[in-house]
Amino acid sequence: MNAIGGYFGLELNGYGEYHSNAVRLNTGRNALEYLLIAGRYHKIYLPYYTCDVLLEPITKLKIPYEFYDINEKFEAVFDFSAIRNKECFLYTNYFGLKNDFIDHIKTRCINLIIDNSQAFYARPIKGVDTFYSPRKFFGVTDGAYLYSVKSIEVSLEKDISHSRFEHLLRRIDRDAEDGYPYFASNDRLLSNMPILSMSNLTQKILSSIDYVKIATIRRDNYKYLHQFLQRLNQIQLQMDSDCVPMVYPFYSDNSKLREKLTKQKVYTAKYWPNVLEWVSEESIEWKFVNNLHHLPIDQRYSKEELDKIISIVSHEY
Repeated sequence: MNAIGGYFGLELNGYGEYHSNAVRLNTGRNALEYLLIAGRYHKIYLPYYTCDVLLEPITKLKIPYEFYDINEKFEAVFDFSAIRNKECFLYTNYFGLKNDFIDHIKTRCINLIIDNSQAFYARPIKGVDTFYSPRKFFGVTDGAYLYSVKSIEVSLEKDISHSRFEHLLRRIDRDAEDGYPYFASNDRLLSNMPILSMSNLTQKILSSIDYVKIATIRRDNYKYLHQFLQRLNQIQLQMDSDCVPMVYPFYSDNSKLREKLTKQKVYTAKYWPNVLEWVSEESIEWKFVNNLHHLPIDQRYSKEELDKIISIVSHEY
């Protein structure tokens, strides 16, 4: 029974969730674990170019795995006919810009799993297992959405997430630097968690977001950076009409660029250092880890911030 009266709680709007028909879980890696259990898979294929947290459920369940390469277009280099009945194939929708490639392989690849952690707005494809990690796009500490016709016969407990919000609150009250240690601590807390249902707090926040407005800002910001940086960018990824990107991927072998951006308080995540332990220095994955700069284009920024990014990058050429 809910209390009546007393102190006020956090007031949030009620726009509704973008993925309202999905299974709500606590983390993206646990969404993958859910699928591996539900599908009773004996093996999984996954890209070298991925975050090592995806190995958590795989090693936990003691499922054999095999890496595959991608090419300069971030597309899988793989013979899909090699996949057996109880094997699955995971593909990452890189930067939210690979919807077309997914459409291309969806009928050629059995037991396809799409990791849409970088593609929150990509709509699920009927019959294709798909999971999302909303904290890559919005101010939440956890949560995942999952689409699948498979299910596990377990009643899931609900996550409790209020104690993980300190880095978000500190960024508002202080600054990003003050909150960063708490952000890193929250990342560690999410490791090896059991599969849980999404917390009430996370779901309430995700029901209070203006998704249409944010999608428009992200697309406009991507176009703006591309307008000025495409001549310098050594990769060219197209943003199709249904794509809402996570970042603007800028490829440069200028070893000083990341340092220059950081000194000007432009923070670009490095995806993913763990890959360097898996691949050779000649591989495309090695080059992506070291030379890709993931420039911010999200809903927090206007042309003022984007012009600063353009100025820093252009000054290096």
